[in-house]
Amino acid sequence: MGILEGILLGIIQGLTEFLPVSSSGHLVIAQRLMGINTGNATFEIMVHAATVLATITVFWSEIATLARGGLKFKYNAETQYLLKIGLSMIPVLVVGLFFKDFVEDLFGSSVRFVGCMLLVTAAILALTHFIKPKKSHPVGYRDSFVIGLAQAVAVIPGISRSGSTIATGLMLGNEKSQVAKFSFLMVLIPILGEAFLEILDTPISFADNGWPILAGFIAAYISGVFACRVMIRIVSQGKLYWFAIYCAIAGITAIILN
Repeated sequence: MGILEGILLGIIQGLTEFLPVSSSGHLVIAQRLMGINTGNATFEIMVHAATVLATITVFWSEIATLARGGLKFKYNAETQYLLKIGLSMIPVLVVGLFFKDFVEDLFGSSVRFVGCMLLVTAAILALTHFIKPKKSHPVGYRDSFVIGLAQAVAVIPGISRSGSTIATGLMLGNEKSQVAKFSFLMVLIPILGEAFLEILDTPISFADNGWPILAGFIAAYISGVFACRVMIRIVSQGKLYWFAIYCAIAGITAIILN
């Protein structure tokens, strides 16, 4: 893997991690169709770390407020929000503990399979155009668990994590201004936990692809910050159907080209 390939994959990871088009699906397609091989797990760990850093950058003030409120050890608004995030992580934790091998096998799936899952993502996003609750409300405990279920399903390559969680929140009637923030904050600990487990299994090594990995990290961070801020504005306007169209086209193309 060269520097340009690292930058390309980093940009794909950064953009698609936040935009509702499936980062895992696009990475699978890019590596298969373009013949790109990252070489080891270090690259994947670093670009995921870059998107975590991008999330922290965009939501730094909110994260700091939650941390200060949580450290007061009182049942305040911040503690309630943290409990909701914790509740949302239960489904993906169950998947990670009991279905890890199955999920890893899915990442070896064909481009055709990823294309089919992109069509599922398109359908999920399209539903937000038709299912519009009359009244909106903040994310509740029940909502957070249901959104967590959507996140667990999105471990399948081709099903967008941000797309499925945000779409689920909107269809549940959660406030548009809050659902994107909750979707992006709820994934921080799972991604960090996954990266930690990957490091335990495969220690980080920059010996072979040091510069491409660094280039991919920087590209994923910059594109991630951009995509995160763009996605917040898009959700506030409720225009996810454009991404439904994109995912449908990408999915059909992947199925045809395989």
